[in-house]
Amino acid sequence: MKYDLIIKNGTIVTATNSYKADLAVKDEKIVAISEKIEEDAKKIVDAEGKLVLPGAIDSHTHLAMPFGGTVSSDTYESGTRGGACGGVTTVFDYPVQRKGTSIMELINEKKSILEKEACIDYASHVCITDLNNGEIIDEMETAVKEGITSFKVFMVYKKEGMMTDDATFVKLLKRAKEIGGLINVHAENPDLIDLKVEEFLKEGKTSAWYHYLSRPEFVEAEADKRAVHWAKNLQAPLMIVHMADKEGLNAAIDAKLDGATIFLETCPQYLEFTSDVYKREDGRNFVCSPPMKGKESQDAIWQAVQNGMIDTIATDHCPFQSYEKDWGKDDFTKIPNGLAGIENLYPYMLDAANSGKITFERAVELCSTNPARIYGCTQKGELAVGKDADIVIYDKDKEFTVTIDKMHTKCDHTVWEGKTFKGYPVQTYLRGNLIYDNEEFVGKPGMGKFVKREPQKY
Repeated sequence: MKYDLIIKNGTIVTATNSYKADLAVKDEKIVAISEKIEEDAKKIVDAEGKLVLPGAIDSHTHLAMPFGGTVSSDTYESGTRGGACGGVTTVFDYPVQRKGTSIMELINEKKSILEKEACIDYASHVCITDLNNGEIIDEMETAVKEGITSFKVFMVYKKEGMMTDDATFVKLLKRAKEIGGLINVHAENPDLIDLKVEEFLKEGKTSAWYHYLSRPEFVEAEADKRAVHWAKNLQAPLMIVHMADKEGLNAAIDAKLDGATIFLETCPQYLEFTSDVYKREDGRNFVCSPPMKGKESQDAIWQAVQNGMIDTIATDHCPFQSYEKDWGKDDFTKIPNGLAGIENLYPYMLDAANSGKITFERAVELCSTNPARIYGCTQKGELAVGKDADIVIYDKDKEFTVTIDKMHTKCDHTVWEGKTFKGYPVQTYLRGNLIYDNEEFVGKPGMGKFVKREPQKY
Protein backbone atom coordinates (compact mmCIF):
# COMPACT_ATOMS: atom_id res chain seq x y z
CA MET A 1 0.00 0.00 0.00
CA LYS A 2 1.22 3.49 -0.80
CA TYR A 3 0.18 5.82 2.00
CA ASP A 4 -0.76 9.47 1.56
CA LEU A 5 1.38 10.55 4.51
CA ILE A 6 3.83 9.01 6.95
CA ILE A 7 5.04 10.90 10.01
CA LYS A 8 8.22 9.21 11.19
CA ASN A 9 10.34 9.18 14.35
CA GLY A 10 8.06 11.38 16.46
CA THR A 11 6.80 10.80 19.99
CA ILE A 12 3.06 10.14 19.86
CA VAL A 13 1.14 11.55 22.82
CA THR A 14 -2.23 10.20 23.95
CA ALA A 15 -4.34 11.02 26.99
CA THR A 16 -2.73 8.13 28.86
CA ASN A 17 0.80 7.63 27.55
CA SER A 18 3.56 8.68 25.15
CA TYR A 19 5.67 6.47 22.90
CA LYS A 20 7.94 6.74 19.90
CA ALA A 21 6.35 5.47 16.69
CA ASP A 22 5.62 6.14 13.03
CA LEU A 23 2.10 7.01 11.89
CA ALA A 24 0.57 6.48 8.45
CA VAL A 25 -2.42 8.19 6.83
CA LYS A 26 -4.57 7.05 3.92
CA ASP A 27 -7.79 8.66 2.67
CA GLU A 28 -7.81 11.14 5.57
CA LYS A 29 -7.73 8.42 8.25
CA ILE A 30 -4.97 7.07 10.44
CA VAL A 31 -4.41 3.57 9.07
CA ALA A 32 -1.24 2.43 10.82
CA ILE A 33 0.82 3.19 13.92
CA SER A 34 3.96 1.13 14.34
CA GLU A 35 7.48 1.31 15.68
CA LYS A 36 8.72 1.43 12.09
CA ILE A 37 6.65 1.85 8.92
CA GLU A 38 8.80 0.98 5.92
CA GLU A 39 6.24 1.38 3.13
CA ASP A 40 6.28 4.30 0.72
CA ALA A 41 4.09 7.41 0.90
CA LYS A 42 3.30 10.43 -1.22
CA LYS A 43 4.69 12.54 1.61
CA ILE A 44 7.05 11.60 4.44
CA VAL A 45 7.62 13.95 7.38
CA ASP A 46 10.48 13.44 9.83
CA ALA A 47 9.30 14.40 13.33
CA GLU A 48 12.49 13.39 15.12
CA GLY A 49 12.70 15.13 18.48
CA LYS A 50 9.13 16.41 18.23
CA LEU A 51 5.78 15.46 19.75
CA VAL A 52 2.95 14.18 17.56
CA LEU A 53 -0.42 15.13 19.06
CA PRO A 54 -4.10 14.85 18.16
CA GLY A 55 -5.54 18.14 16.93
CA ALA A 56 -7.20 20.22 19.61
CA ILE A 57 -10.96 20.68 19.82
CA ASP A 58 -12.10 24.15 20.85
CA SER A 59 -15.58 23.30 22.06
CA HIS A 60 -16.59 26.86 22.94
CA THR A 61 -16.46 29.71 20.41
CA HIS A 62 -18.73 32.53 19.28
CA LEU A 63 -17.83 33.34 15.68
CA ALA A 64 -19.64 36.12 13.80
CA MET A 65 -21.95 36.41 16.81
CA PRO A 66 -24.26 39.44 17.20
CA PHE A 67 -23.76 40.78 20.72
CA GLY A 68 -23.52 44.10 22.54
CA GLY A 69 -24.64 46.18 19.59
CA THR A 70 -22.09 44.70 17.19
CA VAL A 71 -20.85 41.34 15.85
CA SER A 72 -17.81 39.44 17.13
CA SER A 73 -14.94 40.32 14.85
CA ASP A 74 -13.84 36.87 13.73
CA THR A 75 -15.76 35.40 10.82
CA TYR A 76 -16.06 31.66 10.39
CA GLU A 77 -13.12 31.90 8.01
CA SER A 78 -10.77 34.01 10.15
CA GLY A 79 -11.68 32.24 13.38
CA THR A 80 -11.09 28.75 12.02
CA ARG A 81 -7.93 29.92 10.25
CA GLY A 82 -6.61 31.14 13.60
CA GLY A 83 -7.54 27.83 15.16
CA ALA A 84 -5.61 25.90 12.51
CA CYS A 85 -2.51 27.99 13.22
CA GLY A 86 -2.70 27.09 16.90
CA GLY A 87 -3.27 23.37 16.41
CA VAL A 88 -7.09 23.38 16.63
CA THR A 89 -8.66 21.04 14.06
CA THR A 90 -12.29 21.05 15.23
CA VAL A 91 -14.27 24.03 16.43
CA PHE A 92 -17.68 24.21 18.09
CA ASP A 93 -19.81 27.28 17.49
CA TYR A 94 -22.72 28.57 19.60
CA PRO A 95 -25.43 29.98 17.32
CA VAL A 96 -28.24 31.57 19.32
CA GLN A 97 -31.85 30.51 18.76
CA ARG A 98 -34.37 33.32 19.19
CA LYS A 99 -38.13 33.52 19.62
CA GLY A 100 -39.89 32.25 16.52
CA THR A 101 -36.86 30.43 15.10
CA SER A 102 -36.24 26.70 15.10
CA ILE A 103 -33.03 24.83 15.86
CA MET A 104 -32.62 23.33 12.40
CA GLU A 105 -33.38 26.63 10.64
CA LEU A 106 -30.52 28.17 12.58
CA ILE A 107 -28.16 25.24 11.90
CA ASN A 108 -28.94 25.21 8.18
CA GLU A 109 -28.44 28.97 7.96
CA LYS A 110 -24.99 28.67 9.56
CA LYS A 111 -24.15 25.54 7.59
CA SER A 112 -24.24 27.34 4.24
CA ILE A 113 -21.68 29.85 5.56
CA LEU A 114 -19.46 27.25 7.22
CA GLU A 115 -19.33 25.09 4.09
CA LYS A 116 -17.72 28.02 2.27
CA GLU A 117 -15.59 29.51 5.03
CA ALA A 118 -14.49 26.85 7.54
CA CYS A 119 -10.78 26.07 7.41
CA ILE A 120 -11.12 23.24 9.96
CA ASP A 121 -13.86 20.78 10.87
CA TYR A 122 -16.83 22.16 12.76
CA ALA A 123 -19.65 21.15 15.07
CA SER A 124 -22.37 23.13 16.78
CA HIS A 125 -24.11 23.59 20.07
CA VAL A 126 -27.31 25.64 20.02
CA CYS A 127 -28.15 28.32 22.59
CA ILE A 128 -31.81 27.97 23.50
CA THR A 129 -33.47 31.24 24.49
CA ASP A 130 -37.17 30.48 23.87
CA LEU A 131 -39.14 27.22 23.74
CA ASN A 132 -41.58 28.58 21.14
CA ASN A 133 -44.61 27.12 22.93
CA GLY A 134 -42.91 23.75 23.32
CA GLU A 135 -41.84 23.34 19.69
CA ILE A 136 -38.15 23.42 20.64
CA ILE A 137 -38.59 20.59 23.16
CA ASP A 138 -39.97 18.41 20.35
CA GLU A 139 -37.36 19.53 17.85
CA MET A 140 -34.43 18.65 20.11
CA GLU A 141 -34.78 14.98 19.16
CA THR A 142 -34.56 15.86 15.47
CA ALA A 143 -31.45 17.91 16.18
CA VAL A 144 -29.80 15.01 18.01
CA LYS A 145 -30.51 12.68 15.08
CA GLU A 146 -28.84 15.26 12.81
CA GLY A 147 -25.72 15.25 15.02
CA ILE A 148 -26.48 18.36 17.11
CA THR A 149 -26.35 16.79 20.55
CA SER A 150 -25.68 19.68 22.92
CA PHE A 151 -27.67 22.77 23.85
CA LYS A 152 -26.75 25.82 25.89
CA VAL A 153 -28.75 27.85 28.37
CA PHE A 154 -27.92 31.24 29.83
CA MET A 155 -28.82 31.87 33.47
CA VAL A 156 -27.86 35.48 32.73
CA TYR A 157 -28.45 38.19 30.06
CA LYS A 158 -32.05 38.75 31.13
CA LYS A 159 -32.24 42.26 29.66
CA GLU A 160 -30.82 40.98 26.38
CA GLY A 161 -33.63 38.42 26.09
CA MET A 162 -31.27 35.46 26.26
CA MET A 163 -31.86 34.22 29.82
CA THR A 164 -33.48 30.86 30.53
CA ASP A 165 -35.63 30.72 33.66
CA ASP A 166 -35.40 27.80 36.09
CA ALA A 167 -38.51 26.02 34.82
CA THR A 168 -37.26 26.12 31.23
CA PHE A 169 -33.80 25.03 32.37
CA VAL A 170 -35.33 22.00 34.10
CA LYS A 171 -37.43 21.11 31.04
CA LEU A 172 -34.32 21.20 28.87
CA LEU A 173 -32.28 19.12 31.32
CA LYS A 174 -34.97 16.44 31.39
CA ARG A 175 -35.42 16.41 27.63
CA ALA A 176 -31.69 16.22 26.91
CA LYS A 177 -31.37 13.28 29.30
CA GLU A 178 -34.14 11.42 27.42
CA ILE A 179 -32.52 11.78 23.99
CA GLY A 180 -28.81 11.39 24.78
CA GLY A 181 -28.07 15.11 24.66
CA LEU A 182 -26.19 17.42 26.98
CA ILE A 183 -27.08 20.83 28.39
CA ASN A 184 -24.31 23.40 28.72
CA VAL A 185 -24.87 26.30 31.08
CA HIS A 186 -23.51 29.82 31.53
CA ALA A 187 -24.05 30.28 35.25
CA GLU A 188 -24.29 33.77 36.77
CA ASN A 189 -27.08 35.46 38.71
CA PRO A 190 -28.61 38.24 36.54
CA ASP A 191 -30.59 39.97 39.28
CA LEU A 192 -27.55 40.44 41.50
CA ILE A 193 -25.55 41.70 38.53
CA ASP A 194 -28.24 44.21 37.57
CA LEU A 195 -28.49 45.39 41.19
CA LYS A 196 -24.75 45.96 41.45
CA VAL A 197 -24.52 47.63 38.03
CA GLU A 198 -27.25 50.08 39.02
CA GLU A 199 -25.45 50.91 42.27
CA PHE A 200 -22.08 51.47 40.60
CA LEU A 201 -23.46 53.67 37.83
CA LYS A 202 -25.28 55.86 40.36
CA GLU A 203 -22.01 56.25 42.25
CA GLY A 204 -20.10 57.14 39.06
CA LYS A 205 -18.00 53.97 39.26
CA THR A 206 -17.71 53.20 35.56
CA SER A 207 -14.25 51.74 34.83
CA ALA A 208 -13.61 48.15 33.75
CA TRP A 209 -12.76 47.26 37.35
CA TYR A 210 -16.46 47.61 38.17
CA HIS A 211 -17.35 45.06 35.51
CA TYR A 212 -15.58 42.54 37.73
CA LEU A 213 -17.09 43.94 40.94
CA SER A 214 -20.59 43.78 39.43
CA ARG A 215 -20.24 40.02 38.90
CA PRO A 216 -17.72 38.82 41.52
CA GLU A 217 -17.13 35.30 42.77
CA PHE A 218 -20.31 34.82 44.82
CA VAL A 219 -22.56 35.98 41.96
CA GLU A 220 -21.23 33.22 39.73
CA ALA A 221 -21.10 30.72 42.61
CA GLU A 222 -24.79 31.10 43.45
CA ALA A 223 -25.77 30.22 39.90
CA ASP A 224 -23.25 27.37 39.74
CA LYS A 225 -24.79 25.87 42.86
CA ARG A 226 -28.32 26.26 41.49
CA ALA A 227 -27.37 24.58 38.22
CA VAL A 228 -25.65 21.73 40.05
CA HIS A 229 -28.70 21.35 42.30
CA TRP A 230 -31.06 20.85 39.35
CA ALA A 231 -28.77 18.46 37.52
CA LYS A 232 -28.03 16.38 40.60
CA ASN A 233 -31.65 16.05 41.68
CA LEU A 234 -32.88 15.33 38.15
CA GLN A 235 -30.00 12.89 37.62
CA ALA A 236 -29.36 14.70 34.34
CA PRO A 237 -25.95 15.35 32.75
CA LEU A 238 -24.72 18.93 32.75
CA MET A 239 -21.68 20.83 31.47
CA ILE A 240 -20.83 24.06 33.29
CA VAL A 241 -18.87 26.14 30.82
CA HIS A 242 -16.14 28.73 31.54
CA MET A 243 -15.90 27.87 35.24
CA ALA A 244 -14.10 30.76 36.94
CA ASP A 245 -14.79 30.80 40.69
CA LYS A 246 -13.61 28.66 43.61
CA GLU A 247 -16.90 28.35 45.51
CA GLY A 248 -18.92 27.20 42.51
CA LEU A 249 -16.10 24.91 41.43
CA ASN A 250 -16.02 23.21 44.81
CA ALA A 251 -19.79 22.71 44.78
CA ALA A 252 -19.56 21.09 41.35
CA ILE A 253 -16.65 18.88 42.42
CA ASP A 254 -18.58 17.74 45.51
CA ALA A 255 -21.49 16.78 43.25
CA LYS A 256 -19.16 14.91 40.88
CA LEU A 257 -17.65 12.99 43.78
CA ASP A 258 -21.18 12.20 44.94
CA GLY A 259 -21.94 10.56 41.60
CA ALA A 260 -23.60 13.38 39.68
CA THR A 261 -22.81 13.61 35.96
CA ILE A 262 -21.34 17.09 36.03
CA PHE A 263 -18.71 18.14 33.49
CA LEU A 264 -16.56 21.22 33.96
CA GLU A 265 -14.92 23.46 31.38
CA THR A 266 -12.56 26.31 32.08
CA CYS A 267 -10.63 28.69 29.81
CA PRO A 268 -6.99 29.76 29.50
CA GLN A 269 -7.80 33.35 30.50
CA TYR A 270 -8.90 32.19 33.96
CA LEU A 271 -5.70 30.21 34.36
CA GLU A 272 -3.41 33.05 33.25
CA PHE A 273 -5.04 36.26 34.51
CA THR A 274 -6.75 37.48 37.68
CA SER A 275 -9.18 40.35 38.20
CA ASP A 276 -6.19 42.68 38.56
CA VAL A 277 -6.18 43.01 34.75
CA TYR A 278 -9.26 45.23 35.06
CA LYS A 279 -7.18 47.80 36.92
CA ARG A 280 -4.94 48.24 33.87
CA GLU A 281 -5.32 51.21 31.57
CA ASP A 282 -6.42 48.83 28.80
CA GLY A 283 -8.52 46.75 31.20
CA ARG A 284 -11.63 47.11 29.05
CA ASN A 285 -9.95 44.85 26.46
CA PHE A 286 -10.12 42.04 29.03
CA VAL A 287 -13.83 42.40 29.75
CA CYS A 288 -15.59 39.06 29.37
CA SER A 289 -18.31 37.22 31.24
CA PRO A 290 -17.71 35.64 33.60
CA PRO A 291 -14.79 37.97 34.33
CA MET A 292 -11.43 36.82 35.59
CA LYS A 293 -11.58 36.40 39.35
CA GLY A 294 -9.16 36.66 42.29
CA LYS A 295 -5.99 34.67 42.94
CA GLU A 296 -7.78 32.22 45.26
CA SER A 297 -10.15 31.19 42.46
CA GLN A 298 -7.31 30.99 39.96
CA ASP A 299 -5.33 28.67 42.25
CA ALA A 300 -8.38 26.46 42.82
CA ILE A 301 -9.01 26.12 39.08
CA TRP A 302 -5.38 25.22 38.41
CA GLN A 303 -5.60 22.58 41.13
CA ALA A 304 -8.73 21.14 39.48
CA VAL A 305 -6.93 21.09 36.13
CA GLN A 306 -4.07 19.20 37.72
CA ASN A 307 -6.14 16.71 39.75
CA GLY A 308 -8.60 15.74 37.01
CA MET A 309 -11.69 17.58 38.23
CA ILE A 310 -11.76 19.98 35.25
CA ASP A 311 -12.82 18.01 32.17
CA THR A 312 -12.15 20.32 29.22
CA ILE A 313 -10.31 23.51 28.32
CA ALA A 314 -11.92 25.76 25.71
CA THR A 315 -11.67 29.44 24.90
CA ASP A 316 -15.08 31.17 24.79
CA HIS A 317 -13.49 32.92 21.79
CA CYS A 318 -15.56 36.05 21.13
CA PRO A 319 -13.31 38.97 20.12
CA PHE A 320 -14.25 42.58 19.45
CA GLN A 321 -12.21 45.40 17.97
CA SER A 322 -10.48 47.86 20.28
CA TYR A 323 -12.64 50.76 19.06
CA GLU A 324 -15.70 48.71 20.08
CA LYS A 325 -14.18 48.02 23.49
CA ASP A 326 -13.64 51.78 23.75
CA TRP A 327 -17.40 52.30 23.69
CA GLY A 328 -17.18 51.48 27.38
CA LYS A 329 -14.22 53.68 28.23
CA ASP A 330 -16.44 55.71 30.56
CA ASP A 331 -19.17 53.12 31.16
CA PHE A 332 -18.23 49.45 31.62
CA THR A 333 -21.77 48.33 30.71
CA LYS A 334 -21.14 49.42 27.10
CA ILE A 335 -18.07 47.22 26.60
CA PRO A 336 -18.81 44.24 24.32
CA ASN A 337 -17.95 41.13 26.36
CA GLY A 338 -15.40 38.71 24.95
CA LEU A 339 -11.78 37.84 24.16
CA ALA A 340 -9.81 36.24 21.36
CA GLY A 341 -8.19 32.92 22.24
CA ILE A 342 -8.68 30.08 19.75
CA GLU A 343 -5.13 30.36 18.36
CA ASN A 344 -3.65 30.41 21.87
CA LEU A 345 -5.53 27.48 23.42
CA TYR A 346 -3.22 24.56 22.60
CA PRO A 347 0.05 26.52 22.80
CA TYR A 348 -0.93 27.73 26.29
CA MET A 349 -1.79 24.30 27.67
CA LEU A 350 1.22 22.66 26.00
CA ASP A 351 3.43 25.39 27.46
CA ALA A 352 1.99 24.44 30.87
CA ALA A 353 3.01 20.85 30.15
CA ASN A 354 6.45 21.91 28.96
CA SER A 355 7.00 23.79 32.22
CA GLY A 356 5.82 20.85 34.34
CA LYS A 357 2.50 22.25 35.61
CA ILE A 358 0.70 19.33 33.97
CA THR A 359 1.78 16.41 31.79
CA PHE A 360 1.58 16.45 28.01
CA GLU A 361 -0.88 13.56 28.34
CA ARG A 362 -3.13 15.72 30.52
CA ALA A 363 -2.95 18.57 27.99
CA VAL A 364 -4.10 16.18 25.25
CA GLU A 365 -6.86 14.84 27.49
CA LEU A 366 -8.19 18.32 28.31
CA CYS A 367 -7.93 19.83 24.83
CA SER A 368 -8.76 16.88 22.59
CA THR A 369 -9.68 13.49 24.03
CA ASN A 370 -12.20 14.64 26.65
CA PRO A 371 -14.13 17.07 24.44
CA ALA A 372 -14.36 14.38 21.74
CA ARG A 373 -15.63 11.82 24.26
CA ILE A 374 -18.06 14.09 26.11
CA TYR A 375 -19.55 15.62 22.96
CA GLY A 376 -19.75 12.42 20.88
CA CYS A 377 -17.09 13.24 18.26
CA THR A 378 -16.33 9.58 17.67
CA GLN A 379 -13.76 10.17 14.88
CA LYS A 380 -11.82 12.81 16.80
CA GLY A 381 -9.73 13.28 19.90
CA GLU A 382 -6.93 10.74 19.68
CA LEU A 383 -4.23 9.34 17.43
CA ALA A 384 -5.52 5.82 16.83
CA VAL A 385 -6.10 3.62 13.81
CA GLY A 386 -9.45 4.42 12.21
CA LYS A 387 -9.67 7.97 13.55
CA ASP A 388 -9.49 11.14 11.47
CA ALA A 389 -5.89 12.15 10.81
CA ASP A 390 -6.10 15.42 12.74
CA ILE A 391 -2.48 15.80 13.76
CA VAL A 392 -0.27 18.47 15.31
CA ILE A 393 3.51 18.32 15.28
CA TYR A 394 4.89 20.21 18.28
CA ASP A 395 8.42 21.45 18.84
CA LYS A 396 9.14 21.61 22.58
CA ASP A 397 12.15 23.86 22.00
CA LYS A 398 10.57 26.48 19.75
CA GLU A 399 9.95 29.78 21.53
CA PHE A 400 7.11 31.95 20.32
CA THR A 401 6.05 35.36 21.62
CA VAL A 402 2.48 36.38 20.88
CA THR A 403 2.01 39.69 19.10
CA ILE A 404 -1.12 40.70 17.25
CA ASP A 405 0.72 40.89 13.92
CA LYS A 406 1.61 37.19 14.25
CA MET A 407 -1.96 36.13 14.98
CA HIS A 408 -4.44 35.11 12.27
CA THR A 409 -7.51 36.68 13.85
CA LYS A 410 -9.40 39.64 12.36
CA CYS A 411 -9.27 41.34 15.75
CA ASP A 412 -6.83 44.23 16.14
CA HIS A 413 -5.56 43.27 19.59
CA THR A 414 -5.05 40.24 21.80
CA VAL A 415 -5.02 39.88 25.57
CA TRP A 416 -2.11 37.47 25.05
CA GLU A 417 0.15 40.23 23.67
CA GLY A 418 3.74 39.66 24.84
CA LYS A 419 3.13 36.17 26.24
CA THR A 420 6.06 33.87 25.40
CA PHE A 421 5.41 30.16 24.97
CA LYS A 422 8.19 27.61 25.39
CA GLY A 423 7.27 25.10 22.70
CA TYR A 424 4.93 25.72 19.77
CA PRO A 425 3.06 23.81 17.05
CA VAL A 426 5.04 23.72 13.79
CA GLN A 427 2.52 21.82 11.64
CA THR A 428 -1.21 21.10 11.70
CA TYR A 429 -2.89 18.43 9.56
CA LEU A 430 -6.65 18.33 9.04
CA ARG A 431 -7.64 14.79 8.09
CA GLY A 432 -4.11 14.30 6.76
CA ASN A 433 -4.03 17.57 4.81
CA LEU A 434 -1.38 20.11 5.81
CA ILE A 435 -3.11 23.37 6.76
CA TYR A 436 -0.46 25.11 8.91
CA ASP A 437 3.29 25.07 8.41
CA ASN A 438 5.79 26.99 10.54
CA GLU A 439 3.68 30.06 11.41
CA GLU A 440 1.96 30.16 8.03
CA PHE A 441 -1.58 29.09 7.13
CA VAL A 442 -1.40 26.87 4.05
CA GLY A 443 -4.95 25.52 3.97
CA LYS A 444 -7.96 27.14 2.38
CA PRO A 445 -11.51 28.09 3.31
CA GLY A 446 -14.04 25.34 2.72
CA MET A 447 -11.72 22.49 3.78
CA GLY A 448 -13.66 22.01 7.00
CA LYS A 449 -16.40 19.40 7.22
CA PHE A 450 -19.40 19.12 9.51
CA VAL A 451 -18.85 16.75 12.43
CA LYS A 452 -21.99 14.72 13.02
CA ARG A 453 -21.96 13.76 16.67
CA GLU A 454 -23.39 10.70 18.35
CA PRO A 455 -25.86 10.86 21.26
CA GLN A 456 -24.26 9.73 24.51
CA LYS A 457 -25.29 7.63 27.49
CA TYR A 458 -23.69 9.73 30.21
